[in-house]
Amino acid sequence: KELFTHPLILPCQHSICHKCVRELLMLNHEDSFDAGSECSLPSSPRSRVPSPSMERLDRIVRSGGSRGSVTPRITTIHCPGCQHDIDLGERGISMLFRNFTLESIVERYRQAARAAVAIMCNICKPPPQEATKSCMDCKASYCNECFKLHHPWGTPKAQHEYVGPTTNFRPKESIFKTVLMCPEHEMEKVNMYCEVCRRPVCHLCKLGGSHANHKVTSMSSAYKILKEKLAKSIHYLISKEDQVRTQITDLEQLISQTEENGQLAEREANEHFDHLFETLQERKSEMLRSIEQSRSRRLNQLKSQVEEYQGMLENSGLVGYAQEVLKETDQSCFVQTAKQLHVRIQKATDSLRTFHPAADPSFDEFVLDTSKEETLLKEMCFGGEVNEESLDFFFFNFFRRGAPCEDSEDSGVWRSTDRVYGPSTVVCDLEPNSLYSFRVRTCRNSMFSPYSPEIMLHTPPAPAFGFLFSDKCGFSAERLILNKQRDVVDSVAGMAFLLAAERVQTGSYIPLDYIIGDTGISQGRHYWAFRVDPQSFMVKVGVASDSKLIEWFHNPRDTSSPRYDHDSGHDSGSEDTCYDVSQPFTLLTVGMGKIFIPKASSSSSVSSTSMPSAEPGNRVLPMPQRLGVCLDYEACRVCFYDADTMRCLYERQVDCSGTMYPAFGLMGSGRIQLEELITTKKLTF
Repeated sequence: KELFTHPLILPCQHSICHKCVRELLMLNHEDSFDAGSECSLPSSPRSRVPSPSMERLDRIVRSGGSRGSVTPRITTIHCPGCQHDIDLGERGISMLFRNFTLESIVERYRQAARAAVAIMCNICKPPPQEATKSCMDCKASYCNECFKLHHPWGTPKAQHEYVGPTTNFRPKESIFKTVLMCPEHEMEKVNMYCEVCRRPVCHLCKLGGSHANHKVTSMSSAYKILKEKLAKSIHYLISKEDQVRTQITDLEQLISQTEENGQLAEREANEHFDHLFETLQERKSEMLRSIEQSRSRRLNQLKSQVEEYQGMLENSGLVGYAQEVLKETDQSCFVQTAKQLHVRIQKATDSLRTFHPAADPSFDEFVLDTSKEETLLKEMCFGGEVNEESLDFFFFNFFRRGAPCEDSEDSGVWRSTDRVYGPSTVVCDLEPNSLYSFRVRTCRNSMFSPYSPEIMLHTPPAPAFGFLFSDKCGFSAERLILNKQRDVVDSVAGMAFLLAAERVQTGSYIPLDYIIGDTGISQGRHYWAFRVDPQSFMVKVGVASDSKLIEWFHNPRDTSSPRYDHDSGHDSGSEDTCYDVSQPFTLLTVGMGKIFIPKASSSSSVSSTSMPSAEPGNRVLPMPQRLGVCLDYEACRVCFYDADTMRCLYERQVDCSGTMYPAFGLMGSGRIQLEELITTKKLTF
């Protein structure tokens, strides 16, 4: 936390003083020499000035010491800048460059600080005069008169190096000879820049060292490029100062809002839980009262039954009374008393035969099963991730930011869908060719999560066109396999492909197997998307008119040349002429993980902004995960898109004289799968 002294550049591009490195590594005197004292001393070999450490190293090498004897073990240092553990490699600190630029900055800062305090002449008699020069050889400061007196013309002292007034008399070599030397080849200057490792190297590193196969550039070129980049970045930051201040203000407001909202959420949570506690306490008190009342009632019933049974015992109660009645000799009196007594005796006898307690000692009806409630309490969501099984519903919010060409970020009003019970939903009524921001918010056990980070999606340039594959018009059931839903078609290179091998050998080729959509287009703008299996051999996708389909399906050309198919994927040159006349079809070739852009002549109407140059290398693009096609019937134009980014890959005019159909051609093994939204919309018609 002080000014840098002899700073070294770590691999993480942060700087650290050499002294601090030694302290962090806890090296002793010998280890510090081995680990690279030559790179931190003012007379470092990186400045091409002989030093005692360098001479000592030469003596060790000449005396037979192996390189391993002066090579420290692999060391790791904790960078104070980025707080990461940095591996210094086998050579330790000796592989690090000195940061001469930072040294110069520190020196300029020190000189500016010293300029505020006058430096007095060291030679003048009292009172001394203010110094104007400092001699780096004499290590003293002089006023003008004393400097001329002690450095007379014609003497060796006149050749001494001098600077402005200073008290820091470092060896002059470290100030004036700041030449970087190669860490791997100590006696070689660094004169090139490795673009792979992003570090200076010498010519030996490039010829046979660790950078032999790396791309390097001249130091002057790297200096110019990096200086321009740094200058532009600084200029950009300076120009955005107001924006940064505004963003800082916004962040401070967010911090304040976060603190307030956090305290509010804490208070609300306390209120909710206090309410739960109060409800539980009320239910607990009510249940305890019910238990107490039931217990008292049952005890009274059982005690009464005990008293009744005790009366049946001899010499007490009913039995004693009956025995005295039996002693009565007057018949009329006996009958009068014995009748009621017999009823009581009979009742007691019956109760003995069918004994039942007057009350049930069990309190099973008061046993609570709170497992469900405990589960609900444990599953209460307080933010973070939720799984689909515990999700109640979610809200889907979105708003339109504008069309891509508008170059604006509207602060639109968020619109929300109805509650969605499930993993997905379809949002309709969006404007075509527009950018939308989306976010979701989940609800789980009556707890709402925070909104998700916003994502931006680009809507297609036209409404979705719903269709399925047609299994009637020209469909070849021998070579094409259509699934039951008619949204996936597979081409199998089976027996028919093998039987045609002889014709292929004689110069003919196997025709494409075409399949089309079951719905045609005769007006408006429409868009559809699909996936092509990356392992497909060759697939053609696009549009074709009903007249062209009749020709394809009813006049097959098994022996036609590949030049007959204008978009064959071959570099034949016939494609150049075919675009001179507007065709009733447009097909783009896709195969083996690539997409092939057709050639275009000067009279073609291909868009110059989206069409790559005519070189074969520029006409081959990586195949997107999803392809999209947009047909503008009135404008007679078809466009092909990367359906994920909505980037236009290719567009051109097409003759829309009849009904246009989505058309697909397959050769060899391949698969095409229509987008789910396209087929879903078709099924709702």
